[in-house]
Amino acid sequence: MSSESLKDTTAMPVAGKPPAKVQVTWDGDHRFDGRRASGGPSIRMDAGGVTGPSPVDTLLSALAGCTGVDVVDILAKRRTPVQALSVDVEGERFAGVPGRVTKIHLAYHIVGADVERQHAERAIELAVTKYCSVRDSLDPNMPVTWSLKLNES
Repeated sequence: MSSESLKDTTAMPVAGKPPAKVQVTWDGDHRFDGRRASGGPSIRMDAGGVTGPSPVDTLLSALAGCTGVDVVDILAKRRTPVQALSVDVEGERFAGVPGRVTKIHLAYHIVGADVERQHAERAIELAVTKYCSVRDSLDPNMPVTWSLKLNES
């Protein structure tokens, strides 16, 4: 029986965003290039971390990027735009095989003259717990914690 013929009881309603489709191509050794199936720019993944981030690094980057977009958008809607944002991500890994990510900490660094701490914290909380599709695609039991440094050098 093909995986397509199995009924997915966890699927959401059909209406919504179209499926995400990517193509990943091997480029020798442990290097792979991924891009949307329809074309466009590519990202390099390298399990050795020589020519690009590893697949796990890419996963952690995707989480930071996804939540970062939400934080910037939420604060912009409050008319308190962000001037700079970076996220340091640490993913703890299982010691065995597979070396899956077991816990993630996101450390947000936000600069914005009019951004208030309580609003930045709320934006991060909403991004991590409600809006980020990457977070919702991960194991819901995996701890994802976060911290904030606001307007610090």
